Amino acid sequence: MFGRIFEKPMRPIFSLFLLFVFSYSFGQSGDLITFYEKSGKKETPRYNETLEFCRKMDASSPLISLQVMGKSARGRDIPFLLVDGQGMTDPVSIHRAGKVLVLIQACIHPGESEGKDAGLMLIRDLVFGQKPSPLLNNLSILFIPIFNVDGHERFGPYNRINQNGPAEMGWRVTAGNLNLNRDYLKADTPEMKAWLAFFNRWMPDFFIDTHTTDGADYQYQLTWSMNIYGDMDPELTRWSRDNFVEPMTSQMETMGFPVFPYIEFRDWHNPESGLESESSPPMLSQGYTSYRNRPGLLIETHMLKPYDQRVNATYHCLLISLGILEKEHEHLIDLITKADSLVISPNFRKSNFPLRFSLRQNDSIMVDFKGIAYDEVKSTLTGETWFRYDKEKTTFSLPYFSHSEPSKFIKLPEAYILPPEWKTVIDRMACHGILMDTLSIDTTIWVSTSIFRDPRWQPTPYEGHHRMTRILYQDTVIQRSYPAGSVIIPLGQNCARIIAHLLEPDGNGSLLSWGFFDPVFEQKEYAERYVIEPLAAKMLAEDPILRENFEKKKKDDPAFAGDVNAILNWFYSKTPWWDQAKDHYPVGRIYDSSLIEKLMKTRAAKQ
Repeated sequence: MFGRIFEKPMRPIFSLFLLFVFSYSFGQSGDLITFYEKSGKKETPRYNETLEFCRKMDASSPLISLQVMGKSARGRDIPFLLVDGQGMTDPVSIHRAGKVLVLIQACIHPGESEGKDAGLMLIRDLVFGQKPSPLLNNLSILFIPIFNVDGHERFGPYNRINQNGPAEMGWRVTAGNLNLNRDYLKADTPEMKAWLAFFNRWMPDFFIDTHTTDGADYQYQLTWSMNIYGDMDPELTRWSRDNFVEPMTSQMETMGFPVFPYIEFRDWHNPESGLESESSPPMLSQGYTSYRNRPGLLIETHMLKPYDQRVNATYHCLLISLGILEKEHEHLIDLITKADSLVISPNFRKSNFPLRFSLRQNDSIMVDFKGIAYDEVKSTLTGETWFRYDKEKTTFSLPYFSHSEPSKFIKLPEAYILPPEWKTVIDRMACHGILMDTLSIDTTIWVSTSIFRDPRWQPTPYEGHHRMTRILYQDTVIQRSYPAGSVIIPLGQNCARIIAHLLEPDGNGSLLSWGFFDPVFEQKEYAERYVIEPLAAKMLAEDPILRENFEKKKKDDPAFAGDVNAILNWFYSKTPWWDQAKDHYPVGRIYDSSLIEKLMKTRAAKQ
């Protein structure tokens, strides 16, 4: 399961050992001791204390630059540290130098603070050892110690009932009660808008997001996830699996940190039901970056392990990851360059695009899983069975399901087109750095679009929206008029995968599914009964096919047959007075590249 043993383990392990010695020496004698260390490794610092330590490191070394990513909903600065071995402070210089730019993120869920404390110590140790770490020769590091700064300051001892320390911690969501790790596509929050602008400015080559898991008890201090199941660029997928995951897991094992892929049980909380791992969708952090051709690593420490063990495991996983990236820096940059070139090229749009993936339900391997013994207990509260874990370690032989396959393909257009009145959608597209052109004159063109029917929404809100639970539609080609100001969104850009997931109805986290296009489903005009009753009788008398369809619908749909208003509205929908735009997707697909060229020439001539 973990693949080949790393071919030359002694060299990186020896280097890590030397770095650890330098770090330990400095940590004992220098004045840059973190709040976490001063607390006996039991507490994590507040926002101001974190900023104070960042400022101190910034003032102590030209290799560290403290900058601000943006503002939170409550107006707090969202800080980040840039660490560069030559003291460069801008993305253009770093990329021109051929360095791998690594983005490490902590406290997107502020109750899960290991990444903050591990990251602050790691940066100190890399820069302030007896000499700066050679890792910084070919790497630059962006570190966001606290992404969700407002949630971080909802600080207290009772924010994580499932978690063993620290003594106090922040709250999962923002001040607006939104989970940032569901916001990467829809970009509702000011924090995420700032992150997307930051990402597009710096374009990091590798991303690491640090978390703490909930769920079952098991022996592993740390589990990991990467999108290596088929939905990332194929060459980057191979590199992530063979050149990153394999040496990372091997070195973690050698350093005394057995790890396992981030899993869910097939039946919730039932360990022996089997294990599942699959790719993260683009609305989640490492899913989003992988769809931008930047591999992302999710670190999930185990919530029941003592806090210092979780911080230590995170620290070593970060350090080992940096060592691999330093060794692989030229190879990774080359693969990213090729992946970007491919997604921009027409060849990318020639093949059907896999929009959705699903696990193969009958395709598994048996693995040894280092678990904790448990008893099944009948609840005196609910009457249901629950699992009570004890302290005995045990190894389960379990089926592991991790083979995904595409379950929905689409033909990517050359461009999408959207009228200007959908400004909220257009603004969201702009947040992702998506390039758009604007029509300068009213234009009538043939486009492919979707006509919806029978939509369903969940009754309770999720992340501030009533998400769609079902949408049926039929794609069709129609002639449609688009006014001046409409935007054309070409697919020949780095964001092509993101664009498809945002605008295709079945996109994983599409703007349609979040309700951004809900107005198209609303009926705005109605027929009075004294108007439609005689008209319906006349229609039935003159159209036997309509009469046949009406009788069939009543027979097939008893609820319809018993609903007077539904019957009358059905007849209204068959008249020329019916709103012909209702249930029509305002997004158009353009498959003819010559048409796009024509539209752009018209635009240029007008300007």
